[in-house]
Amino acid sequence: MAKAYEGGVPLVEVVRSGFTESVHRGSVVVIDASGDILAAAGDVHGPMFPRSTNKPIQTIGMLRSGLRLADPADLALVSASHSGEDFHIARVRALLRSVGLDETFLRCPPDLPLGEAAKAALYAAGGGRARVLMNCSGKHAGMLLTCREAGWPLEEYYDPEHPLQERILLAFEEFTGQSPVATGVDGCGAPVLAAPLTALAGAYLRIVSGEPGSVERRVADAMRAYPELVAGTGAEDTVLMSRVPGLLCKSGAEAVMAAAVPGVGAVAVKIDDGGMRARTPVLVAGLRRLGLDAPVLAERAQTALLGGAAPVGAIRTIW
Repeated sequence: MAKAYEGGVPLVEVVRSGFTESVHRGSVVVIDASGDILAAAGDVHGPMFPRSTNKPIQTIGMLRSGLRLADPADLALVSASHSGEDFHIARVRALLRSVGLDETFLRCPPDLPLGEAAKAALYAAGGGRARVLMNCSGKHAGMLLTCREAGWPLEEYYDPEHPLQERILLAFEEFTGQSPVATGVDGCGAPVLAAPLTALAGAYLRIVSGEPGSVERRVADAMRAYPELVAGTGAEDTVLMSRVPGLLCKSGAEAVMAAAVPGVGAVAVKIDDGGMRARTPVLVAGLRRLGLDAPVLAERAQTALLGGAAPVGAIRTIW
């Protein structure tokens, strides 16, 4: 067993009617524009699975393997954890059709839309789980298109020993600055590579700091230009990238989140218990430590806690 993430410190409290009823522990690192640690809490050097925050790096690996996309919006979708809205699904299907494939070639598991509104609409229409509805279907479509372009086998494109995954590993090592100490199977079936929060923050800073026209800069620019494709209507990543100038932001399962602004710095967060509600207040606190000051950061610094449909408390950072 490789050395793993050892856990963090209290970062977020849940206060109801003036009484603290829950506390989330976790870790966070803030690096400045030169890559030096500006602030940190918890275990920022122990490797953990970044989950979907790895997606921009995976997209870089695909582009370097020959992926060609005429529309930059498709780069955002390939890097996405989309909410399964109609415009997401239509674009995934169009990507597959562009190389003569359909959704039966996807190897991500059948799932329901990640977004609650999209899920409700699916149920109302009498629909059910499907591979194309899974939030990683854009990434899997990108992997299939890459294999088609490179002449690699379409079968088992998600296998760690497939040429595509070997190329993605090289991109991971380049942008994180280290080899993964562990390789796991992500929820979508593709490999997930372990890295500490310091390496994740550094990777995001390198991506947003790429030269114009570079592969990494193309990914960053696409995600920031089409944030609704990266996540969905009202989702954390979409809202933050839409309203904080220059911000690249991507969340992942088990309450991981990373963000960077060129010339400013980067933040990476991991909440120990995987509680999604706790990650954004910590990320916002990190962005504020970088000197960023946008109205949305004040709005997202805490989440209202309801009692009887009325606000009675808040989920807020104590870091």
